[in-house]
Amino acid sequence: MFLKTVLFLVAILLNYVISNSDINRPHIVFIIADDLGWNDVGFHGSNQIPTPNIDALAYSGIALHNYYVSPICTPSRSALMTGKYPIHTGMQHTVLFGAEPRGLPLTERLLPEYLRDLGYVNRLVGKWHLGSYKKEYTPTYRGFDSHLGYWTGHQDYFDHTACETGFWGLDMRQGMDVAWDLHGQYSTDIFTKEAVKLIHSHNTSSPLFLYLAHTAVHSGNPYNPLPAPDKDVAAFTNIEDFNRRKFAAMLSKLDDSVGQVMKALQDAGMVENSIVIFTTDNGGPAAGFNLNAASNWPLRGVKNTLWEGGVRGAGLIWSPILPNGWVSTDLMHISDWLPTLISAAGGNTSELMNIDGVDQWPSMSQGVATTRTEVLHNIDDIYGSSALTVGDWKIVKGTNYKGQWDGWYGPSGRDDTPYDIERVINSPAGRAAASVNHPIFREKALKMRSKLDVQCTQEVIQSPCLPLRHPCLFNVRADPCELNNLADRYPAVLRHLESQLSAINTTAVPPGNLPIDKHGDPRLWDHTWTNFGDYSSSNDVDMAVDLPQERPIVISN
Repeated sequence: MFLKTVLFLVAILLNYVISNSDINRPHIVFIIADDLGWNDVGFHGSNQIPTPNIDALAYSGIALHNYYVSPICTPSRSALMTGKYPIHTGMQHTVLFGAEPRGLPLTERLLPEYLRDLGYVNRLVGKWHLGSYKKEYTPTYRGFDSHLGYWTGHQDYFDHTACETGFWGLDMRQGMDVAWDLHGQYSTDIFTKEAVKLIHSHNTSSPLFLYLAHTAVHSGNPYNPLPAPDKDVAAFTNIEDFNRRKFAAMLSKLDDSVGQVMKALQDAGMVENSIVIFTTDNGGPAAGFNLNAASNWPLRGVKNTLWEGGVRGAGLIWSPILPNGWVSTDLMHISDWLPTLISAAGGNTSELMNIDGVDQWPSMSQGVATTRTEVLHNIDDIYGSSALTVGDWKIVKGTNYKGQWDGWYGPSGRDDTPYDIERVINSPAGRAAASVNHPIFREKALKMRSKLDVQCTQEVIQSPCLPLRHPCLFNVRADPCELNNLADRYPAVLRHLESQLSAINTTAVPPGNLPIDKHGDPRLWDHTWTNFGDYSSSNDVDMAVDLPQERPIVISN
């Protein structure tokens, strides 16, 4: 306890110096993985797929054990960028499509715009997925100084095309320009190379905000749903399931990227004044959902469900100005990053109006108790599903996919394969951490890993949950795997949470979803997804193509 107190006091002093100096505002590197499952990282207990660089940041930083995200891509990214629950921006129902004439409302002020006011240079590398039908919705018009990446929800990792809503086209951009020249290069490598280049070329007289939004480990197109270089797939012969083996290769490339970014920060002399966040955007698409092979074991559900497997996220924060190697059990939501990072950068969070995010920086840097006591997972009146956690209790009303994905999905990854802690310590990220006096201690790291490994003590389901019939109630602290429904045992608690959900729903704005616009078909734009709304006249496009007249059913991005 004494050592922890000393470390927190040191962190307070460093944070004070940074917060009161424009020159010393910390560089912020925000790495977001796409569709990474709870059980896909080594620091949560799985031995199946090594993630030494990600694990190194967890063991030498703060691992977030009660951290929640939205259940699917666009809502999560909207919450990150606005600090608001998706129900307050109209982004609560499914995802944005490339031919959909809408985006994250332009009335919303985004994280890079706040950071720009604090002197930051803002760079986006990778996925956007918050609107592109008009240029005003694209990244370089919403606070980012540059963007190399794509606008829609996914892409093939080699040809960089996206198949969705019955359409197909190229989606890779350098700013507003189509990046034809990147064809054939692997997406993870492209984004890593760009991130490293931006770090090395950055003028450190200004702080850097680098938002690295990877494609990995999201599925590609149906003709190649789990793309990875053959040599990387061949390294995982220990995994019998071929789809999981390909997923492992995709994840391994992602982990290598994290290591390369940390080494770049170290080589550029920036690591000692950096904050690095690693997070998923939602739970993993397991057991073939989205043609993917992620794992949320032992949590219940998958991506785009409100079970813990859909919304409890793998996440961490690392910085030399934060304590070294702690497990945070504070409740946190992805919307909290906006006020937390503004606070860490020395901004005035009291000026943030009408947001749902909570400033977690005092908790992280000073050890004070968080003020967050509840998390709204979502309210989707179109699907008829909603979920809310208050303290230890979670209510689940309704479900998505008519209950088809309400089970528990592996693999567990708990086998005889040894966990290589030395590989973690000696990884590029581990060495970068050690260079700024945040070394990884073997025994301490293994104890952290044990704490972060979710255990479900009740293996027999005594009280099943059937949310399509009745609301369900769980004590998610005691029963994180949502095995036993306590609605009948604690009716007063259930009624209280139902009333809270109803009250919150009165503040919601309607979902902003719109029908697919045939003018967005990439065939009209040289087979490229584009900002078609800037060309409203039919004279601007070749209308000789027969286009789908109905919005087709698609697997979610």
